[in-house]
Amino acid sequence: MPSRKIAIVSVYDKTGLLDLAKGLNQQNVRILASGGTAKLIRESGFPVEDVSAITNAPEMLAGRVKTLHPAVHAGILARDLASDEKDLAEQNINKVDYVICNLYPFKDTVAKVNVTIPEAVEEIDIGGVTLIRAAAKNHSRVTILSDPNDYAEFLKELDAGEITEASRKRYALKAFEHTADYDTAISDFFRKRYAGEGKQYIGLRYGANPHQKPAAAFVSGGDLPFKVLCGSPGYINLLDALNAWPLVRELKRALGLPAAASFKHVSPAGAAIGIPLTDEEKKVYFVNDIEGIDSSPLAQAYARARGADRMSSFGDMIALSDKVDVPTASIISKEVSDGVIAPSYEPAALEILKKKKGGKYLVLQIEPYWDPSKVETRSVYGITLQQHRNDARIAPDIFETVITPKDAGPLPVDALRDLTVATLAVKYTQSNSVCYASRGQVIGLGAGQQSRIHCTRLAGDKADNWWLRFHPRVLGIKWKKGTKRPDKSNAIDLLVSGELPKFGPEREAFEAVFEEVPQAFSEEERSEWLGKLDNVAVSSDAFFPFIDNVFRASRSGAKYIAAPGGSQNDSAVFATAEKLGITFVEQNIRLFHH
Repeated sequence: MPSRKIAIVSVYDKTGLLDLAKGLNQQNVRILASGGTAKLIRESGFPVEDVSAITNAPEMLAGRVKTLHPAVHAGILARDLASDEKDLAEQNINKVDYVICNLYPFKDTVAKVNVTIPEAVEEIDIGGVTLIRAAAKNHSRVTILSDPNDYAEFLKELDAGEITEASRKRYALKAFEHTADYDTAISDFFRKRYAGEGKQYIGLRYGANPHQKPAAAFVSGGDLPFKVLCGSPGYINLLDALNAWPLVRELKRALGLPAAASFKHVSPAGAAIGIPLTDEEKKVYFVNDIEGIDSSPLAQAYARARGADRMSSFGDMIALSDKVDVPTASIISKEVSDGVIAPSYEPAALEILKKKKGGKYLVLQIEPYWDPSKVETRSVYGITLQQHRNDARIAPDIFETVITPKDAGPLPVDALRDLTVATLAVKYTQSNSVCYASRGQVIGLGAGQQSRIHCTRLAGDKADNWWLRFHPRVLGIKWKKGTKRPDKSNAIDLLVSGELPKFGPEREAFEAVFEEVPQAFSEEERSEWLGKLDNVAVSSDAFFPFIDNVFRASRSGAKYIAAPGGSQNDSAVFATAEKLGITFVEQNIRLFHH
């Protein structure tokens, strides 16, 4: 067998090709090339042979078949094994040492306006992909160059006498990435045309903002796990729905009751399980007129989830763990909401929802037993990030490590329930996050703050507002006839938050919704009423770095706190909790969510 090295060159991008040919010839490398590559090298005066010199077969089918031949691929795939040497000798085939190849510009072609399928098909490279993949597979012996930017370094090593193993590995990785990216572009193009809208691929109205078009949702294998029963989803709708659904599914699994979540901007405004509502709660949550709510735990769950923070829930994406019934749909029909995701719908409930927003209300049906891949991948600013999906199990039995008080017995059932609700909520809340829970529901949540104390304060302020809505003064409000639910929510929020305007147009707008304008709360009244809030469970997605968090939680009735340890101030945090009569539970799992 000859000792002269062989290179096969077949490139669409001719950048640096002539410098490469010159360097290969200086090292006495035999160059075999195809089509336009051979033509350019030959016209530039460098020695080159057509691939047909070893295949003994002409290019066929208008150039679509050039390098697809055993003489080419056996030469590339042969290893330094006696059995391979024997096969090559019997067929009079020489080993190939270097493959230089890049592919037809499929991406550029399909980026053109109104590109046709035949035009796209013409740019699907077959021989080139096969050359690259074969050489990359055998990179322990063969050097594969798919990026013209690597030619100079390759020639430098070739001139030194050897292509290093490290370089061959690096070039092989680039080659695999090149073909993978190429295949992804092809599958993306045909998915949009062949997959069937709503099956494997669905077009979205736009991305996070109206100018971000086009936008789509798809899976690379099988079918999408949801169906669109009504409306047209947007990018943020799906971000909310696909974070809210696992939250309610996990709540149902952990606590055995129907669960609901109200999501806004990829964080829950509220989440709850289906516990019967008192007459006061029905009034506070604006559901005292919902027929059948007493017999629908799902409706009770959504009433609590929506009622936790009505201001934040305005225009929410709803997730429901169970088949949607008429009482639940009746609540949704009265609220300003963007959409709902649930495993199924009663026919009558679906008809109610389809009438909302003039027939454009988004209704998604999720496959309840679908489990996503264990690996999550996203692209940010052109960089791909990957991680194991956060499948940490949250349930009442994880809250066993009581730090303080040291002589505490088992936690009460209600405390375990509320710690589970709060901890699952922060699992699906943009970090940093802190959640207050009571009565099987979120009552205050601080999301996405850079400082943990700001999360704790924000969540505590919301919990205070939630509790003040149960004050007799609020329950006794006399509304003007025809006042809409959002206007009621806004007025109540101004009243209970202490942000009540004293004069001017804002004060006039506030007073305009009442038959009798309620009196503002004095500081003494607020303090006296908030002092009655008790048995609140608080969960944090990471450790409390300072004792100020414990003091703030205590002011909003915290009786139980669950958080990971790991702070240098853990001992001070635990001591402060004990001093304030708070049971501190270490739950051992950090739950950042981004």
